[in-house]
Amino acid sequence: MQTRVSSMEDIKDSLQRAQPRVVPLVLLKVFVLFLPLGVGFSALSLYMTRNLKVQNVVFQARAGFQPCVEEQSSLDWWIRPPSNLMHNMSDEELLWRASFVPQVKKYPFKRVPKIAFMFLTRGPLPLSPLWEKYFKGHKGLYSIYIHALPSYQGNFTSDSVFYRRQIPSKVSEWGQMSMCDAERRLLANALLDLSNEWFVLLSESCIPLSNFSIAYQYLMRSRHSFIGAMDDPGPFGRGRYDLNMAPEVNITQWRKGSQWFAVSRKPAVSMVKDTTYYPKFEKFCKPNCYVDEHYFPTMLTIESPHLLANRTITWVDWSRGGAHPATFGRADITETFLKSILEGTTCPYNNQSISVCHLFGRKFAPSALEPLLQLAPKMLGFS
Repeated sequence: MQTRVSSMEDIKDSLQRAQPRVVPLVLLKVFVLFLPLGVGFSALSLYMTRNLKVQNVVFQARAGFQPCVEEQSSLDWWIRPPSNLMHNMSDEELLWRASFVPQVKKYPFKRVPKIAFMFLTRGPLPLSPLWEKYFKGHKGLYSIYIHALPSYQGNFTSDSVFYRRQIPSKVSEWGQMSMCDAERRLLANALLDLSNEWFVLLSESCIPLSNFSIAYQYLMRSRHSFIGAMDDPGPFGRGRYDLNMAPEVNITQWRKGSQWFAVSRKPAVSMVKDTTYYPKFEKFCKPNCYVDEHYFPTMLTIESPHLLANRTITWVDWSRGGAHPATFGRADITETFLKSILEGTTCPYNNQSISVCHLFGRKFAPSALEPLLQLAPKMLGFS
């Protein structure tokens, strides 16, 4: 019996001595089995990481995104204009953001003031070749913003000044508050660039009537913004006033003017931040009260009349009568016609009388482009 017990103990001792040799062998087999799988997964992960990174860079480049190099604590981050005009802010968020005003008037960086050219259009800009020549050689002194129908996608090439200058938009209708909304949307987007000092509203039928240098000096030296604000006692002026506008707007404050304005930064901020007069005009200035002719002229007359020149710098011809001004095509564009616009008038400028009254003109049909390009060097001062 003793011999049997000894034999069992000997067997156990033998198994214990053999165990360390068996376990490493099993682990080695498992390692050899899974080694190719691990190498395969590592290679696949590396490939996918690199491929996705490249695709992300390509996507960002195509979408116009730029990586943020400076931290938010850097001044450059705050003063740099948006690299991509297309954003997902609501109108409420956009107007709130655009209403930010520095309280220290002296800029702590070298600021070159620019003119923001804001095109309010339904779609294409048929006169864009003329504007391309107008802007040529003046990079850094202007910005361009386009508000078109949401469905419109511009096909400008990458070398065009209009390339990727379209802002998020909504449908706007003539004579409706949606037209003023579009104008405020343009102003708000332009205000996000701290270097924009003047804001000019234009349509697809507008043309320049001088070279860029004249327009730049004209606006930068002006002490007043150019927006018509006429007190018209007739049926198309005070006759459109609704008594429900009071007390925010009294009939003696009611004004009328052209929607095509050129305003400096201070009035522009007032136009986007307004929450006092907007609800009244939205509710009570309905057709035949064309709100785009009354809202801004009235609001700015109440808020800051001393800043207004009370005239427009966009020439237009109403002599033919009707609800819309005259439109000019190929047959109208002659030297004599352009001279009639440019010469023979005087107007107030910084409390003095001058002969340069209009920097822009409308309405010009697409057919007017070719003769305008031919006459621009001689008559308009640029080529």
